[in-house]
Amino acid sequence: MKIHQPRKVGAFPLQIVLIVPFILQILGAVSLVGYLSFKNGQRAVNDLAEQLIARTSDVVDEHLKSYLEIPQTLNQINADAIRRGILEVGDRETVGKYLWDQIQAYDVTYIGIGLATGGGIAAASYDGKTITIDDWTTEPSKINTNYATDVQGNRTRVNATWDWDNLTEPWYTEPIAAGKPIWAKVTTSNLPTGPYIAASASRPIYDSQNRLLGMIAVDIHLLKLSDFLRNLDISQSGEVFIVERDGVLIANSSTEKPFVLIDEKTQRLRALDSPNLTIQAIAKHLLTSNKLQSITRSTDFQLEVQGERNFINVVPWRDEYGLDWLVVVSVPENTFMAQINANTYTTIALCFGALVIASLMGVLTSRWIARPILRLNWASESIASGNLDQTVETSSIRELNTLSNSFNHMAGQVRGSFAALENSKEELEDRVEERTAELKNTLKELQRTQSQVIQSEKMSSLGQLVAGIAHEINNPVNFIHGNLAHVQEYTENLLEFVQVLQQHDSNPSPEIQSIAEAIDLEFLQEDLPKMLASMKLGTDRIRQIVLSLRNFSRMDEAEFKAVDIHEGIDSTLMILQHRLKATSERPEIALVKDYSVLPLVECYPGQLNQVFMNILVNSIDAIEESHTKRTAQTLKDHPNQITIRTSIVNAEWVEVGIADNGVGIPKEVQQQIFNPFFTTKPLGKGTGMGMSISYQIITEKHGGKLECFSISGEGTEFVIRIPLRQHVNPAKRLD
Repeated sequence: MKIHQPRKVGAFPLQIVLIVPFILQILGAVSLVGYLSFKNGQRAVNDLAEQLIARTSDVVDEHLKSYLEIPQTLNQINADAIRRGILEVGDRETVGKYLWDQIQAYDVTYIGIGLATGGGIAAASYDGKTITIDDWTTEPSKINTNYATDVQGNRTRVNATWDWDNLTEPWYTEPIAAGKPIWAKVTTSNLPTGPYIAASASRPIYDSQNRLLGMIAVDIHLLKLSDFLRNLDISQSGEVFIVERDGVLIANSSTEKPFVLIDEKTQRLRALDSPNLTIQAIAKHLLTSNKLQSITRSTDFQLEVQGERNFINVVPWRDEYGLDWLVVVSVPENTFMAQINANTYTTIALCFGALVIASLMGVLTSRWIARPILRLNWASESIASGNLDQTVETSSIRELNTLSNSFNHMAGQVRGSFAALENSKEELEDRVEERTAELKNTLKELQRTQSQVIQSEKMSSLGQLVAGIAHEINNPVNFIHGNLAHVQEYTENLLEFVQVLQQHDSNPSPEIQSIAEAIDLEFLQEDLPKMLASMKLGTDRIRQIVLSLRNFSRMDEAEFKAVDIHEGIDSTLMILQHRLKATSERPEIALVKDYSVLPLVECYPGQLNQVFMNILVNSIDAIEESHTKRTAQTLKDHPNQITIRTSIVNAEWVEVGIADNGVGIPKEVQQQIFNPFFTTKPLGKGTGMGMSISYQIITEKHGGKLECFSISGEGTEFVIRIPLRQHVNPAKRLD
């Protein structure tokens, strides 16, 4: 009968079988909880956004009602006073003081009375601080005279005069034509005090016989509405703006102005033309959907602005005097999602922690179960190799204990069987020797393969170690570097505060004077900023080293694009400017630029700048080293100098040469300068990584060539050649 052998299938280690299902269960449960928590947070965000927008809209609505009610109320009061004869419009001196008092009492910019005869009187506070009086007549010409006033409202001097005809102004003609109180068209002008954008509440005035005398108007400065909107506590990136139905801005909460100055004339902006991108996007949406004219009640919608979702509410605002505006409130989703995202990250961290703990527990459990089985396996392998004297210890697990006893019994039987075969020992020894020879050959091959694997693992581990070290150094250094700016700002503020105290208290108390002398306050004020600057230079140096380590380990890839490499060279020179300047130990290092006209070069600009930095730093170091060996006459005849030249080679390659007149490099050293960790600098002055990384960047990243030409004692030149485009024809590659 033919026996069918079972088909071999892939087997998994026992530890994997014990650990993986346990970990997957925990990971699935925690992930589900985190997902549900995130979704519930999103629902809460929508509710919170609606509440915040509704509250902001209510605040704006209440402010508009109270602020825009004042001009109409003042007009009603003044019109009634004129009709009853209480206020005589012909008495310009009295009317001017009366309007002057009202400007003092109410938050308005201008109150004026224009008569049907063409004359008129007004009080104004264009700059929000001083109050002036305008007085204009029709005789002998239509001239408006602006008077400065004292604290009693009396006219003191003439500030200016200009041509003026109130009979042609919109704030006069529009209410006269309407025959009722209205808001006239918004007017703009550019006054000496600044841009003036005003909405005029205008009302016809009559005498006691109901005869038309003219018109009275109160202006409010619309830029004050923008100031109010900026003070709203909506969010750091939220926006509130008011727009007319034709799309022209009334006010906005952003720092951008709702107007521009063109040829010294103030021109209001349409919301679509606002420099604020959020206002632009919302206005475009409203114009596209024709909602500027059709919105009659509060409307909510969501809009994507610069890749971020915004909650938007549009509310129409009207009053009985003809105003018809739209109040738009926009709040970005990120305002509310920050905490939810933080909670999500916390959930992920907890999930990772649970995963680690579960893995450790699984490893310990699997080892507890697998160790007795491994002992059985080792004993079985020993018996198979000829060592029959094998027994295994019993286990605390019942099933494994039974298996151990069975194995020990089987081992005893095997030893008895081998004892019965002693008679055929010679034949077995011959076979064993043959098998041993094969095993030796196999072992040698295995050892050689193992050596190769170990070497590969060493190189891989080295790269990972370097990347890990760079990462671990980068975090605290970035923390220190980022906080140095704040420390410097706080220090400057404290020093400025101390200087102000010293200026205002020229005779400090003996105790203060004693403390100032004890701590040497004057030296401290001078030396502390220098100390902070040196700390910043130190962190910059560490960050450069970290960047070199990361590039060496190839864990960081820069963006590939076409750039002007002259800009990269110039920016690198700007960073090294402090090292080129004269010091107490040497004169200034002259810089000669011989730039050719180059097109944009396709490269990794960040890494190419790193190459420029490494070469220039080496050139400066070489010049500083040679300075100690040169006489004053030699320095005069051959001053310290670095020359940078660029050119096009073969129409498809760009060449950059950086030359110095430093100490030069001996021939035996030139062959090693591109090797990792090779440096001629003293301990602590260099890592030996700069030129190695530079060579790697030029040759591997850019398919170019980096060469060194040097004469000992005369100077060194590094020549960089890279293709203009990264698809250069191989036939034209440089030799």
